[in-house]
Amino acid sequence: MFDLDLVGASPGTAYAEREAPRPGILDRVADYLTSGARCAVRIRSARRTTLIDAVQEAGRDLQSMSDEALRDAAGLLRLRLRKEAFGEVAVARAFALVREAAGRTLGMRHYDVQLTGGWMLLKGLVAEMETGEGKTLTATLPACTAALAGIPVHVITVNDYLAARDADTMRPVYEMLGLSVGAITHEVEPGARRAVYGSDVTYCTNKELVFDYLRDRIVLGRNESRIQLAIEKLAGRGSRHTRLNLRGLYYAIVDEADSVLMDEARTPLVISAQGNTGQDRASLEAALEIASRLRETEHFRVELQQRAVELTAEGKRLLGEWAPSLPALFRGPRRREELVTQALSAMQLFHRDTHYLVQDDESVQIIDEFTGRVLADRKWEQGLHQMIEVKEGLQPSAQQSSVARITYQNFFRRYLWLAGMTGTAREVSKELWSVYRLATARVPTARPVRRRSTGEKILLHEDEKWAAIVARIAALHKNGQPVLVGTRSVAASEKLSGLLQAANLEHRLLNARQDEEEADIVAQAGQRGHITVATNMAGRGTDIKLGPDVAELGGLHVIATELHESERIDRQLFGRCGRQGDPGSFEAIVSLEDELIRTHLGESVVSRMVLLAGSGSQKSRRKLFDLAQWRAEKRNAAIRQQMLKHQDQLTDMLAFTGNRD
Repeated sequence: MFDLDLVGASPGTAYAEREAPRPGILDRVADYLTSGARCAVRIRSARRTTLIDAVQEAGRDLQSMSDEALRDAAGLLRLRLRKEAFGEVAVARAFALVREAAGRTLGMRHYDVQLTGGWMLLKGLVAEMETGEGKTLTATLPACTAALAGIPVHVITVNDYLAARDADTMRPVYEMLGLSVGAITHEVEPGARRAVYGSDVTYCTNKELVFDYLRDRIVLGRNESRIQLAIEKLAGRGSRHTRLNLRGLYYAIVDEADSVLMDEARTPLVISAQGNTGQDRASLEAALEIASRLRETEHFRVELQQRAVELTAEGKRLLGEWAPSLPALFRGPRRREELVTQALSAMQLFHRDTHYLVQDDESVQIIDEFTGRVLADRKWEQGLHQMIEVKEGLQPSAQQSSVARITYQNFFRRYLWLAGMTGTAREVSKELWSVYRLATARVPTARPVRRRSTGEKILLHEDEKWAAIVARIAALHKNGQPVLVGTRSVAASEKLSGLLQAANLEHRLLNARQDEEEADIVAQAGQRGHITVATNMAGRGTDIKLGPDVAELGGLHVIATELHESERIDRQLFGRCGRQGDPGSFEAIVSLEDELIRTHLGESVVSRMVLLAGSGSQKSRRKLFDLAQWRAEKRNAAIRQQMLKHQDQLTDMLAFTGNRD
């Protein structure tokens, strides 16, 4: 496990963080050969405990205490935790205090399996817990224990709503034990962030946290001296210390750990400043017009799997032939090829209502492909964003220049102590270990899982698929069973919504356009007769409680309209039903014309399968999806590995050069 040096990690440290590891080739080989055994040892160590019995024993004398006496007991435990660190006896006492506080303030006492999950988090593991098993409540156990020991805690989740909700919901537990809690969301003003991060426990999103860290790195500058910073701290108001947001990177509990540490780790986080105004609109329009005249295969090739466009030799020759009649910017071969390639990418690879929204006919907003949410204040780099704006008939915005950047891999490995929780980690457990030194351990459920699969239907054509989905929804709705339908894009969700309207099936639609209503829409999805259409994993973290008599109907039924690039992400969607022992069911209704097949197997495979209409069995069609998912996961892992490999080459203008990615 991560052995946190409580002395070295004192909040008095100028800015606590680990140096990003840079193992040599021999170290990597040795690690590869021993990683399985070391991971297993860590898991066995975490599981070999009598903690639950110890918590039961420690909690007996707490039940008769007054609230004030309970707070005093927490105060006495602070000294013990600082002295003894996280021995099992001290931790059992802390967990008993947290459970008693939760019972009094929230009316919820931690189940034994949640105590197990809390212990794993305290031991620096990824706790794999089923959807609905109470990860939010579980996190209070290690968070309170570490905070009582004087360690600043960050509980990291995937969106602002969850960060604010979880902080507010769990606040009574923390406050009863004399601890402070705060939440960082996009709305928190820059001047107020330092005070919020000064709380004993801070709930925040991964993106807000990383950007605040990058801002701190800009303040600190390159190769800052810890001694110098400590001296400046003593100097008072003029020091850099007063301009920092964070106290350092001590202990992080990452919710939805697979999404944050894996899915979102393919793109570096960048702080930009406004640079030049970019190319004039006329040049961008010219590039788009030229691109529209080029023919695929003959003049350019599209690599959907790599999300890249490449001009052929014939395409480059043709551009050179047209150059004399084009604006002056196109006279140089390198510049014109870059511009036209960018235009082709905007046209061929990035599609409205799938990869971005046009908001109020004024701006292009990127859609997070993993969550279906709009990424506020984010832009594509190297002129792509401006090219897409002109493609959509908008005024191009100013280009941005990079000031500071870091990868998720490098950021989270700088925590002195790291843990995570999620419902779907086993598929990426090896990578979690190799990159973050996080071993994955499964936590048993409090009640038996009653979720069941009703199979899958793989059709040849997309139109057939949508017709089958509408018919299936209608049949379920007739019996009153609630249905949650998952789509991969805004466009798909709105297409299905139109089909449901045409069939007179009342429903609620959740996509990036209704982000603010997300929690309410998802929370109501389990009510009798409700039909909910949601993009991707919108609403993760929101409990779906079954309405009266819904359990007798079979519970919530989930339909996937496309399979994702990873089976793990499919499981995230299916996990929305059958929570906490409730009944539930799920199925997939997909087609061989879906994006997953087209992107990772190619249009030719789709065409051949269509020609062989009716000859392929469901089993053989499923093998195509298995192959496509395998290729997608392999590619995504390669991208993350490439980012990790080149982390020392990621440079910026201020802080991240050489050893400082």
